[in-house]
Amino acid sequence: MAEGNAAIRNRLKRIEGQVRGIAQMVEEDRYCIDILTQIQAVKSALAKAESEVLKQHAACCVAEAIASGDAEEQRIKFNELVDLFERKRR
Repeated sequence: MAEGNAAIRNRLKRIEGQVRGIAQMVEEDRYCIDILTQIQAVKSALAKAESEVLKQHAACCVAEAIASGDAEEQRIKFNELVDLFERKRR
């Protein structure tokens, strides 16, 4: 898990740098399409980070709930995922 967290932190630091770069582009009044291209790149990078966190959650938290045999804990983890995806669609 620690390796996965380090990879996610590194990805987020790169995204942070990209966002700072976009702010600089706006400040420099760069061409709008160039700015929009970079914004799309950040959105894509965030989606990848989100996917990695979701994979970790499934591999760790959800798997533990399943292995525990505790039906209530399983229901809670399932509902958390459903709620997350419902928020994402809004």
